[in-house]
Amino acid sequence: MFIGAHVSTAGGLANAIGRGEERGCESIQIFHQSPRMWRPTRYGPDDFAEFRERIDGSKQVEAVIIHAVYLINCATKDRELRKKSLTSLTHALEIGDGIGAKGVVLHPGSQKTDPLKPSLKRAAKVIAEALERTDSCRLLIEQTAGHQGLLARDFDQTAALIELAGSGPRLGLCLDSCHLFVQGYDITDEAHLGAVLDEADAMVGIERLGAVHVNDAAAPLGSCRDRHANIGKGEMGRRGLSAFLSEPRFEGLPATLETPGPEKKGTSKAEVTAAKRLRREGRKRRAK
Repeated sequence: MFIGAHVSTAGGLANAIGRGEERGCESIQIFHQSPRMWRPTRYGPDDFAEFRERIDGSKQVEAVIIHAVYLINCATKDRELRKKSLTSLTHALEIGDGIGAKGVVLHPGSQKTDPLKPSLKRAAKVIAEALERTDSCRLLIEQTAGHQGLLARDFDQTAALIELAGSGPRLGLCLDSCHLFVQGYDITDEAHLGAVLDEADAMVGIERLGAVHVNDAAAPLGSCRDRHANIGKGEMGRRGLSAFLSEPRFEGLPATLETPGPEKKGTSKAEVTAAKRLRREGRKRRAK
């Protein structure tokens, strides 16, 4: 497991690596463009080469994940918004190809008040087309927090999206500890977490799991409210997160913290350090 945090690319793509190193990250997650606007970044071969050189030379950061911006709604009936979503998702995958990212994490969108089946089909069509337009970077569908209307709210919907999008090997899964917890899965001990992952394996295939997000929950179990808390400061607590961080089936995956941070400025070095410590504690407990 490569524990890290979401970091900024301000001033240049490769700057994200230094910001990850400052926080003690073993992996980093970045946005491919501003999360508040549709305008794509203009990264080119030189930017990609610099990024690859920096990460190859880093003694800490070993992996990068891209998070597609939240503006994307692959399921919308609005053709213009769907076109923008396709363009942005394709852009993210192209950057992923360029920098050797482990995957692009995607919230597939919302059906809003529309029926589920056609919404899934629209989302899958956008996903399939974005993959068709790009080379090799994986697309990791993030299971959402269970809020009604958001796609990928459970393993059934995630499996349906993957199937409708063609079931190709580039299609994968990202699991978020907070999302699972507020969705109603009590994953705060090893046995319950193992059972949830057995369900994921049966429905989606655990081999599709390409990344995890490590966040405590600021909302109760089963609340379906996506509210992240700092590590060990929420409803899951240190014991729950240590079980998540020490799960054997997460070995080799980027594990990104997306917490508010102690100063509300994003994940701090202290939190990354705390997550590594909780992982060690969990592994010791599993070894007994």
